[in-house]
Amino acid sequence: MTATETLIRELADRSELADLVSRHSLWIDEHRYDESDRLFTEDVVVKSRGGQAVGIEAIVDMVRARHDDYARTLHNKSNLVIEVSGETATVRAHDIAVYVLDDKTEAIAAAVHHYGARRTENGWRFDRLEVSPVALTAALDREL
Repeated sequence: MTATETLIRELADRSELADLVSRHSLWIDEHRYDESDRLFTEDVVVKSRGGQAVGIEAIVDMVRARHDDYARTLHNKSNLVIEVSGETATVRAHDIAVYVLDDKTEAIAAAVHHYGARRTENGWRFDRLEVSPVALTAALDREL
């Protein structure tokens, strides 16, 4: 590969990985669980405050158990640090989430997400995620 081709490949990889992070937020917030195979490998491992889950079905169950009781959620990822090494990659992202508890209260959470990814025949997919909590508020009065 020429230097230009290598650069284009690296930029394309970084763009696809950043898009996966964004889609992960929408997957949770909009309950897009039917799109799980577009984000994750079959053997994905997720570790969070809620425990550990292995496989797509288990992570969907984990997310639903932790998020379905909320009226709405809104996750926002930022400060992405993407490292690509051949057919694998890591992505570090800050996550700020708003959890609407009901029409009068909400809570705010902050965490660092550590993703692992690998290139598959269908593009990049996350094969692991570790969520490191930073902060969580008690219920707050809503203004909206």
